[in-house]
Amino acid sequence: MKAPVAALAGRLGHEFRDAALLEQALTHRSAADPKRRQLDSNERLEFLGDRVLALCMAEWLSERFPQEREGELGKRLAVLVAADTLAKVGDAIGLPAALRIPPAEGRTGLRQRANVVADATEALIGALYLDAGLEAARGFIRREWTAAMEADPTPPMSAKSRLQEFSLGRGQGLPEYALIGTEGPSHAPLFTVSVTACGKVAEATGDNKRAAEQSAAEALLTELGLG
Repeated sequence: MKAPVAALAGRLGHEFRDAALLEQALTHRSAADPKRRQLDSNERLEFLGDRVLALCMAEWLSERFPQEREGELGKRLAVLVAADTLAKVGDAIGLPAALRIPPAEGRTGLRQRANVVADATEALIGALYLDAGLEAARGFIRREWTAAMEADPTPPMSAKSRLQEFSLGRGQGLPEYALIGTEGPSHAPLFTVSVTACGKVAEATGDNKRAAEQSAAEALLTELGLG
């Protein structure tokens, strides 16, 4: 086992019975075997891990904030399972260094891309679930998300939601988002998005359209003096 993978395995606190699951969780689709139509990449595990994370987080939020209504819990959930939170967790456990990515793609900075790290973090959760069940996945999530869970005593609000609330509160209507363009390879595109609200415009780039919209909203809030 390579040093970065061994270090990551140690941070997970779990010895995989099926080592192939960990290898698959760390395999970006750029390194998958095209003859198998990407089935050996981490995409299927990411799909599963996304659902496991949402379940474990909803359970945890219900326990942690018993007096909050569904809407408030939903705001917390949206932030805790967002790509930027997942990427921060992945960075903290040393996941980027352990990713299986072709050397050429590694030189482009692919392994540090937030969406790549976020997807692999979800894939790790899926792998833990398949290897040892819900308890193993829950233990990892509760350990690595503790700081994020305790970060804000009030229900957080995303930049898009804050901008929408500000704009509507001033009778300016809903912010308008537009995709300006995309660039990069199909397995690692970059999206550029603009947002218009309250007579101002801001642009931002992200690893996916949703992330670009959030970044654009943050940029416009800053321009409006609300950042």
